[in-house]
Amino acid sequence: MNRFIDLANTIKDENVGTHVISAAMMSASAVYATYVSAGNEGGLTESGMEKVIDAYRHQMQQVQAMKKAEFDRANEAS
Repeated sequence: MNRFIDLANTIKDENVGTHVISAAMMSASAVYATYVSAGNEGGLTESGMEKVIDAYRHQMQQVQAMKKAEFDRANEAS
C-alpha cells in the first residue's frame, strides 16, 4: 500500500491532479481485481462485480474507522 501511495505522491509532485491520480489508481485496481478473479480471458459476472465492490466497501470502512480513531485520539490529546 505504501509503495502505491509513494508512487501517487511522486506523480502528484509532477503536477498531476490528485483527482486524476485517484481515478487512475481506482482503474488500475479494478483491472487487477478483474484479472485476479477472472484471469486474462474473461470479465466478471454481475455477482463477481458485487463481490469486488463489497470487498472495496469493506476496505473503505476500515480506512475510515482508522482515520476517525486517529482524529479522536488527536482531539483527546489536545
